Amino acid sequence: MNNKNLDKDKPLAARLRPQDLNDFVGQEHLLGEGKALRKLIEADKISSMIFWGPPGVGKTTLAGIIAKRTQAQFVNFSAVTGGIKEIREVMKSADETQNFGGKTILFVDEIHRFNKAQQDAFLPFVEKGSIILIGATTENPSFEINGALLSRCKVFVLKPLSPDDIFKLLKHALTSPLGFGDEIIEVEPEILMAIAEFANGDARTALSTLEMAVLNGENMSATPLSVPDISPYRGDEKNESKSNNANKIIITRETLEQCTSRKSLLYDKNGEEHYNLISALHKSMRNSDPDAAVYWLARMLEAGEDPLYIARRVVRFASEDIGLAEPNALSMAVAAYQACHFIGMPECTVHLTQAVIHMSIAPKSNALDVAYMRARKDALEHLAEPVPEVIRNAPTKLMKELGYGKGYQYAHDAENNLKLTNMQCLPDALKGREYYSPTEQGQEAKYKARLDKIKEWKHNNLK
Repeated sequence: MNNKNLDKDKPLAARLRPQDLNDFVGQEHLLGEGKALRKLIEADKISSMIFWGPPGVGKTTLAGIIAKRTQAQFVNFSAVTGGIKEIREVMKSADETQNFGGKTILFVDEIHRFNKAQQDAFLPFVEKGSIILIGATTENPSFEINGALLSRCKVFVLKPLSPDDIFKLLKHALTSPLGFGDEIIEVEPEILMAIAEFANGDARTALSTLEMAVLNGENMSATPLSVPDISPYRGDEKNESKSNNANKIIITRETLEQCTSRKSLLYDKNGEEHYNLISALHKSMRNSDPDAAVYWLARMLEAGEDPLYIARRVVRFASEDIGLAEPNALSMAVAAYQACHFIGMPECTVHLTQAVIHMSIAPKSNALDVAYMRARKDALEHLAEPVPEVIRNAPTKLMKELGYGKGYQYAHDAENNLKLTNMQCLPDALKGREYYSPTEQGQEAKYKARLDKIKEWKHNNLK
């Protein structure tokens, strides 16, 4: 009983941490039946590896599962508290273990926090096999881990958990004795899904939010369990021996809004409102209304939308609705996406605001999108049109003998100011076809003027 009470003092996420692969939720691409990482863990054939993924997706949990299954000495090391001195002590112990025929697995949480000198300290021991290194990082290993060390590790990419995965974890938390299984919790499935959406792929955030909601829920006398109650999700569904006189805790939308400080929780990110809001943002930018665009941006972000989703839509907008009218729009959109990836919410709101306002004010042109759709139609209808021989690749003697590349003219050698040749680059069936029709908006007017000169020259000189 004392141990059980001590466990209850731990955060919910810590109490429910999976102890076995069969209890692990998510990462099916790595841990599904027959997948590589699962097979390595089950066979205790672990090699040096890096777990890369966002917070709350199971990196440390996987390390704990490995620790329980392996016959090796398992050392848990934190990059936050450990230094060169501690590393050397661990390495010395690993050498001694190896001398007696054993092996040591060293798990380093937040390995990206180690500087170059600290990372270099691992390298000789990894090379000679004294340790098997497992690192966990939220940052791109290509940038944060030394190349020499990274080359000796297999990188496994852990993905954010899906809302359905997190919903499953939340239901488990309500029924497990390690969670709230000994209590009567009543909560609508829609609210559980709202928590799952709010967590944005992070199981730890989801469980912490549920725990806060339970602690702040409404206490009421329990309804007798003999009365059918199928509309809300009941945390007591699997335990009908509980006293009907016990209090139950009801989690309402208002409770959840207080715990998350978000009033519009939770528009459904997979439903109609999700698409209505992104449509409103896109069309406000297209209509050059920065105030409306920023409002719809804020509506989505404050409701828990993934900032990277919005950033991807802005990147699309930069070419679909602006294009060459303001070529820098694409660079700004991509930079905003990278900023969102690097620092996340809530800091990245300002970067998205900068990009959205820039897109709203920039001159508009849909000429690129129209050009592609025109070309796409012809590409689908003329699938078998041969590439003109003059612009075919001719890497072999036979191809040259067949006429591939014969008569090719190198544009940079052209003597006219436009550096043009009179080669035909479209198939015969599409000769003269035009797809790109630039507007006179913004900088695209300059592209139009040059294209007009190109067309005039080709009209007079094309064979």
